[in-house]
Amino acid sequence: MSLPAPEEPVRPRMSTLRAMLVLGMLEAFGPLSMDLYLPQLPQLATSLGTTEALAQVTMSACMIGLGLGQLVAGPLSDRLGRRLPLMVGVAAFAVLSLVCAVAPNIELLLISRFLQGLAGSAGIVICLAIARDQFEGAELSRMLSLLFLVSGTAPIIAPVVGGQLALIMDWRGIFGVLSAVGVVLLVVVVFALPETLPPSRRHGAGPVALRSHTAAVVRDRLFVAVLCAAAGGGVAFFTYLSMSSFVLQDQFGLSPQAFSLAFAAGALASIVGSQTSRLVVRRWGPLCVYLGGITATLLATVLLLVLTSTGTGVSGVIGALIGFMLCSGLGGPNGQTLALARHGARAGTASALLGMATFLFGPVLAPLAAGLGGTNALTMAVTMTIAAAVAAVAAWVFVRPAAEPR
Repeated sequence: MSLPAPEEPVRPRMSTLRAMLVLGMLEAFGPLSMDLYLPQLPQLATSLGTTEALAQVTMSACMIGLGLGQLVAGPLSDRLGRRLPLMVGVAAFAVLSLVCAVAPNIELLLISRFLQGLAGSAGIVICLAIARDQFEGAELSRMLSLLFLVSGTAPIIAPVVGGQLALIMDWRGIFGVLSAVGVVLLVVVVFALPETLPPSRRHGAGPVALRSHTAAVVRDRLFVAVLCAAAGGGVAFFTYLSMSSFVLQDQFGLSPQAFSLAFAAGALASIVGSQTSRLVVRRWGPLCVYLGGITATLLATVLLLVLTSTGTGVSGVIGALIGFMLCSGLGGPNGQTLALARHGARAGTASALLGMATFLFGPVLAPLAAGLGGTNALTMAVTMTIAAAVAAVAAWVFVRPAAEPR
């Protein structure tokens, strides 16, 4: 008589504190890649003898890489486990950051930034998949809010540190610092992150399996609805990210150090919003908090549009931008929770598609808006308002009926 196959040992769940710290550091890839050199964007344009628009495209190139790379890293993590693709991506990020530091012209810098984004995407998408491996429902929403508490400090610290580093080094030195950060994160992955996807839950190899898993995700009406809303939210956020340094420094006369403090205040507001979500989600549920956050985000952009249209000074503009970040932080974790709720077995693929929508459309549409209307406060406000309105309409018209129990 044959003996039964031994059961695969149950993988212990990471403690909440450990998951928050390790995954939060990995989720900081995007903010670190963008925000550390944000105060030096005008100086980068001067150094390479290029235009402000092309300097902004260095951010777009990285963000497009972050979006497209997730479509590779996410499904690979469903097939190979979480650790191996993550280690390869983090190591490549460190190397490519050095390539950016020595780029002699804007063309090579753009290529390097795109590849840097491809590598860094592994940290973002696999981090979300690991969270889904270990948590679900309201607990997942609370964990994502906690992750935001850790990763959200990166947008606070990065521009402040970047502004101070601008006193002692140029933008090339900033990319050297990013390379060192990549090395530190690689050490964290190797020694502090367990494998959370056992072999029994991994998917088969090949394009047929990938198409099957992707088709299962996109057939989910709720997922597609959140995806559309996330695309609109990504355009609004990237418009703020790419234009704010030029608007606040060139149009309103802030120094790099003053801009970094204003940007950090917005990031702090985003953390406050995410932690407010964590406190109220058990009572109100992810859907209610998500709809409230996305509606408030639209109202904040409308306020920004009114203030810029009436010629309000820099204080009003900064206040409205801080309000935008506060409301975005309130809704964001709950949108991810709703999107991943039905896809525990395909968390990597689902996370990749969601991240692609968030990271891909903004880097394409924001520079287009800047090219048509100029890099100024009014163009920024109009673009953010339209994008936030698209997200709010998608949330109320499509997400709400798909998420409500029948």
